[in-house]
Amino acid sequence: MKKTVKVVAAVIENENNEILCALRSHDMSIPNKWEFPGGKVEQGENLKEALEREISEELNCKIVAHELIYDHTREYEKFIINLIAIEAKIVEGTPQVSEHAKLIWLPKENLDSIVWAPADIPAVEEIMKHNKIAK
Repeated sequence: MKKTVKVVAAVIENENNEILCALRSHDMSIPNKWEFPGGKVEQGENLKEALEREISEELNCKIVAHELIYDHTREYEKFIINLIAIEAKIVEGTPQVSEHAKLIWLPKENLDSIVWAPADIPAVEEIMKHNKIAK
């Protein structure tokens, strides 16, 4: 039986309406694909606490987690990921690469111009759909 991993992902938007995207490094599972930064929810953590902790550890900045954007479960060959994308704002510091190969800011309408990890694709589609409605 495959293990299910609950993962939170930060959809961080800057003042230019761009979204922070993180490139998975070659030594991570699902390498060289883009994702929203985040990580596993630990036992006893709520989703927002987990996301704020993960971003602090992973990007060396402080965020405040806001609304849930998308909750999607994706089955991979060796495991199942329940990815919960949450809107977040940076309140202190600037994101810095530590685990990922690269970080970029992309306009919402260009999110589909990079190759995303499969679990992140439904959240990307949801963000782009809402962006088009808002214009």
